[in-house]
Amino acid sequence: MDRQRLQTIGAIALPIIGGMASQNVLNLVDTAMVGTLGDAALAAVGMGSFANFMAQAFITGMAAGVQATAARRLGEERLSETAVPLNGGLLLAIALAVPWALLLVSQADFLFPLLNDDPAVIAIGVPYFAVRLLGMVGVGCNYAFRGYWNGVNLSRLYLRTLLVMHATNIVLNYLLIFGALGFPELGAVGAGWASTIATYVGTATYVFLGLRHARAGGFLSALPSVAEMKTMLGISAPAGLQQFLFAAGYTALFWIVGLVGTSELAAANVVLNVTLVGVLPGLGLGLAAASLVGQALGRGDPDDAEAWGWDVARVAMVVILLIGLPMLLVPGPVLGVFLEDPSTIAIGAPVLRLAGATLFIDGLGLVLLNALLGAGASRSVMGVAVSTQWGIGLVGAYVAGPVLGGGLLGIWGAQVAYRVTQAAIFATIWRRRQWAAIQV
Repeated sequence: MDRQRLQTIGAIALPIIGGMASQNVLNLVDTAMVGTLGDAALAAVGMGSFANFMAQAFITGMAAGVQATAARRLGEERLSETAVPLNGGLLLAIALAVPWALLLVSQADFLFPLLNDDPAVIAIGVPYFAVRLLGMVGVGCNYAFRGYWNGVNLSRLYLRTLLVMHATNIVLNYLLIFGALGFPELGAVGAGWASTIATYVGTATYVFLGLRHARAGGFLSALPSVAEMKTMLGISAPAGLQQFLFAAGYTALFWIVGLVGTSELAAANVVLNVTLVGVLPGLGLGLAAASLVGQALGRGDPDDAEAWGWDVARVAMVVILLIGLPMLLVPGPVLGVFLEDPSTIAIGAPVLRLAGATLFIDGLGLVLLNALLGAGASRSVMGVAVSTQWGIGLVGAYVAGPVLGGGLLGIWGAQVAYRVTQAAIFATIWRRRQWAAIQV
């Protein structure tokens, strides 16, 4: 891989990675502010945020269809049509999110207690969950914009908007949680309002940037044809369903860990969060791969599309291998930043070591997963991702942990097995190149 290709990858991926890193910072600040209100508030916000993530997973899948189609139009040099998929994505996001959000808001009193039966948590969690659901339309629109900016190599605008959103969220958190500067003191529910308002600030920022940078591509001037809308839905719907089942799978995983013990659950929570930070570059590089693959296919060059997939995967594996070294070499001190109980650290240390040793394989899997999405092969991605996570990762975790007594290490071994299998299948699909014939 020459320097020019490496620079191209970095130019697209680095702003995306920066945006994801800023989201992590926001999550930490949010947790710290809400944490001052007590365990019930923290539990309610955590559970409400997770429930909101699952509720909107299908809507966020819209980004995959917009990105794949916009990248293909750019590669085809149909520059006046690059933003037409964005218009279609915005229309679909609004049409789907409005009724779905209203339905869930009306049922929040029933749905939230299914996730937690603590009355104190329910009292805070129900209004928090309802307020977060009110932001679903903005979330859908923002993901459509994200897909467009990444698809046409303008990911810097995605980063710029995220920074505006997150700064707004942090300021509003302070004002609305604690009632500072004369604002109402809403406690944990104030954090929900802060997130929802910040989401729509992000939407407004995206629209402003779209009017400046996407008008030449047809922004707000034309809609995709019926056939193009069906194609976008054909890409987006499986991607959204896969995201939902992915989130549900992690809910099931933590239920399985909980069957083993409370200390194991605490250690697993930290290991998972550290691992998610470690794979951030893989996620960003994967989105870059999706754009580069789509553009190459738009140029009618499947050889270059395949090469981009492998090139980005190599970069991701090297970067994530380096990030995983502290997890592999000094897992105890890493866990000690988050955990105080020596026995819990002792449980988590070998698990974190295993995660660090195999983290680079996630880089390969994440990049090729997104490369396939960029080619329009979302059905294949969904089939592989769901079957390996649920068929190997969760079944294996239950057998290895609660049934055979393998503890948290046995459960995590099953997770590694599913990720390795998933990456191997994606690599095989990528090498066979049947995705090159998909029309977008």
